[in-house]
Amino acid sequence: MMKKTASVFLLAVIVFMLSMNGAASAASMKMGSSGESVKDLQERLYMLNYYKGSITGKFNASTKNAVAAFQRGAGLPKDGVAGSMTQHALNKVTVSRSDLSRLARIVYSESRGETYKGQVAVAAVVLNRAKSPMFPSKIRDVIFAANAFSAVSNGQFWLTPNATAFKAAKEAARRVDPSKGAYYFYNPKATESKWIESRKVTVKIGNHVFAK
Repeated sequence: MMKKTASVFLLAVIVFMLSMNGAASAASMKMGSSGESVKDLQERLYMLNYYKGSITGKFNASTKNAVAAFQRGAGLPKDGVAGSMTQHALNKVTVSRSDLSRLARIVYSESRGETYKGQVAVAAVVLNRAKSPMFPSKIRDVIFAANAFSAVSNGQFWLTPNATAFKAAKEAARRVDPSKGAYYFYNPKATESKWIESRKVTVKIGNHVFAK
């Protein structure tokens, strides 16, 4: 009876693993694939200057070539298929369309009067928080955490960002970080917080001080 039970359990485990492998395989994107996942893939590749075509949501030859170029640069097998390893590597160095829009809004609402370098640094702060265990792991949750950013609290976050803000957000998404790993930024002329002023300064850019 024990052997029969063990055999049934082992069979169930094998079936489960096969179904998981099938699901992972189904998630791969290749020639002929289409939909929102392909559109997101194209946008991420476009962000890194690998994909030059229109964002169509259809996996065409241009998309395949862009995937292969990214794979070559990332040291992955160059087959032009966006499997789980390729998607994971791509997601680590880019952000989604919705998160890019949120980053651009933070950049515009918090630093539209700053230099371009300063705007990239503001976006980098958000990404640095998302990578740190001290903060939420999702960009959206970082931005909307209670009292995290004054522009969210006062409503300016919902202003429409300009092209420069989007450009700065994209550059930060490519892991360019003028803030030097900062988790915070502030204008020393506009703050009365002794706590924020006590943080270790990483760099000063324009009117903003960046700190950890």
